[in-house]
Amino acid sequence: MTTESPAQTNEYLAKRQLRTGTAGWPLLAGLGVAAVISGDYAGWNFGLAEGGFGGLLIATVLMGLMYTAMVFGLAELGAALPTAGGGYTFARRALGPWGGYATGVAVLIEYAIAPAAIATFIGGYVDSLGLFGITDGWWVYLAVYALFIGIHLMGVGEALKAMMAIAAVAVVGLVLFLLGAVPSFDAANLTDIAPTDAAGASEWLPFGLLGVWAAFPFAIWFFLAVECVPLAAEEAKDPARSMPRGIVAAMGVLAVLAVLMLVFTTGAGGAQFISGSANPPVDGLQPGTLQTVVNYMGLVGLVASFFSIVYAYSRQTFALSRAGYLPRSLSVTNARKAPVLALVVPGVVGFLLTLTGQGAVLLNMAVFGAALSYVLMMTSHVVLRRREPDLERPYRTPGGTATTTVALVLAVLAVLATFLVDPLAAGLCLLAFALFMAWFALYSRHHLVASAPEEEFAALAAAEDDVR
Repeated sequence: MTTESPAQTNEYLAKRQLRTGTAGWPLLAGLGVAAVISGDYAGWNFGLAEGGFGGLLIATVLMGLMYTAMVFGLAELGAALPTAGGGYTFARRALGPWGGYATGVAVLIEYAIAPAAIATFIGGYVDSLGLFGITDGWWVYLAVYALFIGIHLMGVGEALKAMMAIAAVAVVGLVLFLLGAVPSFDAANLTDIAPTDAAGASEWLPFGLLGVWAAFPFAIWFFLAVECVPLAAEEAKDPARSMPRGIVAAMGVLAVLAVLMLVFTTGAGGAQFISGSANPPVDGLQPGTLQTVVNYMGLVGLVASFFSIVYAYSRQTFALSRAGYLPRSLSVTNARKAPVLALVVPGVVGFLLTLTGQGAVLLNMAVFGAALSYVLMMTSHVVLRRREPDLERPYRTPGGTATTTVALVLAVLAVLATFLVDPLAAGLCLLAFALFMAWFALYSRHHLVASAPEEEFAALAAAEDDVR
């Protein structure tokens, strides 16, 4: 681990400062909702082709349970260890440098790939609107990345306020859709996929019991990235209080929306038709003014999540770089306290991934990274409860380790489900994860920065253990 003189430490960290005290709990809740809201507009519906309505419904309930349990655990961890590293910080304290880095890499895989998937869905909405002859294509993806990375470079205060406003518009769009879908709802539409000969197949489970498991990654899309809220800890007002309030409030809103969108979109448009739709709420409505309005608001919702996850990947990259796990140049901030290369470099990677045009495949890849990080974060919660029972915890998880163990078990099943859906895509993510770990083994573990906040947390814990 690298140690520096006080002067060197001050100079190093001075170049890597975020703007503190910017976000209260409403902005944090807005960040959580904004990061996820695109999942209500596109992506989840591909799960109908894996499990049918019944299979996706069961998967959504189980994944909703996983996220709820996890959110309670993250609320505790985020209040106790408030740094920009989020899940990486928690795992660094509980599982050491290897576990911390592995968690950070898993989160980074999720957040680098998720915007690419969302960008392909944005292309689908743009294409359906046909504005000024605009059609889906690589230049649409490039414009989206360039525009929203540029806004983030202006500073976090402006970015978070813009995210909250965009998310509010997107939620209004979902409400309008639901009101318009009620007259078209037909329970028979929920089960219009013919049962296969799979084990346990029925009208409600046309792809059998295995279809429920295969639908996990798409059910996750209703909630994926709500866990990004703790990444804003260093920029939050009173994180010990605002972090739990913000992430729990966001999860409550998302859980309600997930169930309503699954039931009414499928019931209005039909499971078979909606399962392959690029913009399911729009296709679930009859042609007319409302359909056009929802189409525009769907585009806003996708933008909200894209915008928010760009913020999330930049903070995860920033934290790993500041501590020396990734090249240190990635954590240098500009005059407005925005980490320039931490925004740009993952953005370039994401843009290149959009060129595949495979939104469903990218979704599954993002879920792999997410679910793997959940396994490690929930393990961290259990370990810290047992190893450091006296750690100051301004907020405590209801049910304690029993709650986070439920999330841990379901997260393991979710990781395995990504291989069930697309073994190649999940395998490529596993390979990328292995390459990141090789970098750590061969280089970066010998060049960690002792003065980084996450490393200081770990050093403090080690010192307290020595005293005992």
